[in-house]
Amino acid sequence: MQIYKKLMRRCIALAKQSEGRVSPNPLVGAVIFDDAYNIISEGRHERYGENHAERNAILSAKENLRGKNLIVNLEPCSHYGKTPPCADLIIEKGIKRVITGMVDPNPKVSGRGVEKLKNAGIEVIEGILEEECRQLNEIFIKNQLYSKPFVTIKTATTLDGKIAAKTGSSQWITDETSRKEVHKLRNRYDAILTSSSTVIQDNPSMTCRIKNGRNPVRIVLDTNLRTKPDSKVYLNDGTKVIILTAQKPKNKYNSNVKIINCPLKDGYIDIQKAMEIIYNQGIMSILVEAGGRLNNSIIQSECADKLIQFIAPKLLCDKDGIPFVYGETRAKIAECNNLEFVSTKFLKKDIMIICKFKH
Repeated sequence: MQIYKKLMRRCIALAKQSEGRVSPNPLVGAVIFDDAYNIISEGRHERYGENHAERNAILSAKENLRGKNLIVNLEPCSHYGKTPPCADLIIEKGIKRVITGMVDPNPKVSGRGVEKLKNAGIEVIEGILEEECRQLNEIFIKNQLYSKPFVTIKTATTLDGKIAAKTGSSQWITDETSRKEVHKLRNRYDAILTSSSTVIQDNPSMTCRIKNGRNPVRIVLDTNLRTKPDSKVYLNDGTKVIILTAQKPKNKYNSNVKIINCPLKDGYIDIQKAMEIIYNQGIMSILVEAGGRLNNSIIQSECADKLIQFIAPKLLCDKDGIPFVYGETRAKIAECNNLEFVSTKFLKKDIMIICKFKH
């Protein structure tokens, strides 16, 4: 079993190489090996619409695969989509054993791929590093089960939870290493979302600046269209930009900017309706980089799935400093939003804490 875990970790590592390239499909890696656990070939789903991981692993093998073993982090598909069923090819090649990490949450597959393999006489071993495999494809799981985008709030704070001084000064709380991690995050998500206040205050570019990275779709919640068309976020660099608003545009925006009307709730963009609109635009995952008010609205609307907080060893020591989340006053600790720690990573000077929300 330990060797299966080692091989599954290799599958996960392969799958991660395709982050930001396969949406709305899942991240999948596959390894083919013999009974002495020698790796024969590997494959990953490299880009949406192209071969799945199992097919790439099979096609890259230079020897007969009859009697060999295949391990993959997600149940092989059993239906025709952009490509033929992987389960059929596995059967055709005479692979004798398939080890999987988790069942595919896609209703078109869920259990059918494993069933097809078993009916063909192939031994199937399931649930190897299942939790790690589920974490790898948390976006895909939410998309399939709830038809909603996966939402992560990213913030950078001092030890006392401030994202800026009361003057608005915020550059730089965290160091360059942390900022590089943020650009890696941007590469993984379909879209990055912010508020009109952040655009007006900081005039951010909201681009991905890593080698071979790609810019996510940029989304601005701008209830009254206060942002200027020449703001950096609207730059026509080939990246799609979406503005969700309750107003009709009076100014002309670049051709890459799409303006969509969104219902209001209590005078602001209705967050839940906004998420529906965004999902219907084909956006499966969102990284939120905004101020405390919007962060709070997303959390209280129960739309947030994960919080990634970069914390610098600094204290602002100012009660009027701007917190990364704020809203209505709460009188009791029992009224807190509850999260669960996922991981902590020590960077050069800062730490990165990842939590998931409990709904």
